[in-house]
Amino acid sequence: MKVGASFSDACSSSILRSSNGVLAVFCSFLVYNILNHLRPSLSDRKVTLRTVVLALYPLHWFFSFLYYTDVASLTAVLASYLMSLKKNYFLSSVVGALAVLIRQTNIIWVLFIACTGVLDYILTQQKDSAVLAESSPSQGKDAFSVWNQGVGTGSNLRKRRIGNQAATFSSSVHQMVASTKPSSDFSHEVREIISRLWQLKWELFATFWPYFIVMVAFITFVCWNGSIVLGAKEAHTVSPHFAQLMYFSLVSALFMTPVHFTIRQAAMLAQSFWKKNKLVNFFELCTALIVGFFSVHFFSIAHPYLVADNRHYPFYLWRKVIKFHWTMKYLLVPLYVYSWISIFNILAKSQRKTWVLVYFLATAATLIPAPLIEFRYYTIPFFFLILHSHVDDDRSWLLMGVLYVSINFFTMYMFLFRPFSWVHETGVQRFIW
Repeated sequence: MKVGASFSDACSSSILRSSNGVLAVFCSFLVYNILNHLRPSLSDRKVTLRTVVLALYPLHWFFSFLYYTDVASLTAVLASYLMSLKKNYFLSSVVGALAVLIRQTNIIWVLFIACTGVLDYILTQQKDSAVLAESSPSQGKDAFSVWNQGVGTGSNLRKRRIGNQAATFSSSVHQMVASTKPSSDFSHEVREIISRLWQLKWELFATFWPYFIVMVAFITFVCWNGSIVLGAKEAHTVSPHFAQLMYFSLVSALFMTPVHFTIRQAAMLAQSFWKKNKLVNFFELCTALIVGFFSVHFFSIAHPYLVADNRHYPFYLWRKVIKFHWTMKYLLVPLYVYSWISIFNILAKSQRKTWVLVYFLATAATLIPAPLIEFRYYTIPFFFLILHSHVDDDRSWLLMGVLYVSINFFTMYMFLFRPFSWVHETGVQRFIW
């Protein structure tokens, strides 16, 4: 009886909820270390400021006080990513497997971490080869100079031949070094990476095999379970919810308002649009708008949980904003497109285009199959977005901190002091994300 009582006490609501508080602290530790790794030039004060602001991110902050899997899920994914950045791929895959056990859709982020690890590995190998090759000509030149002094003058023909060979070799070295830098030609970048993947295929497999084991284990689980979902499979069926990508872009950009929704950013995007390749940019913009209109018209899903549960904020956003008028969902499309363009623009300043593509595909693979609009689903892609958006302006981070504190104050107030009840069900109901 005592054992049963002690187990019951250990699994009390307060203990279970406090576990998320502990994980939230550990998550901040991971964010701090990831920022230090990604931005080693930042001072401790700047890294601390960014870590504190991200700890206040409203979705993360709110669920740090409730027994939900969101904090544990984010912590496991970020821990796996940090291990990958430190080149400990085995431990990264083990923690990634834990992240998948917590939430099955995290398999996509484990795959994302593996892909970014492969890209980093390829580029590191390429840079090492380029540096080694670049140092060789000078060494060869010194040796030739010493030899030439010892044996006397050689023929002019031989000198010209050796000089031409050295010039050719030096040119190839500079091409290799240049190829390691972000290329403006996206197709060339993709071809280059595919070529390196083929050249290093066995070396890559020997390095990244732990992720392969996790992927095989997950596929085996899906075949055995008949679905990616544990529990109520009928309530979480895979659906082509392309509008979810639109919602994510706007919500994420709004949570980074001081970065994306400023006159300076809008002017910069407009200038880059008209500066060069106007016809191509116009075609891409029209395509993005058409895809956006197509997504919200044919693939806007009103999940039964969304329209029936008035405890969640998406319920009110759906009714009061998106369903306010039949034209509203179309009027929001330009905002969705602007948000994605701004996100791509910020990421492209510090990341290779292939990295941005892999990030977008991972975000799409996570959100599109989810029929329910849940801002909690946006947390992991948002963290990867903001961690890799090199925002150096402390003012923007301080403004984001003020924004997050204001939202947290409102949501905590509504949760604690504005409870309500349902006629058809006993008990107190509370507003949550």
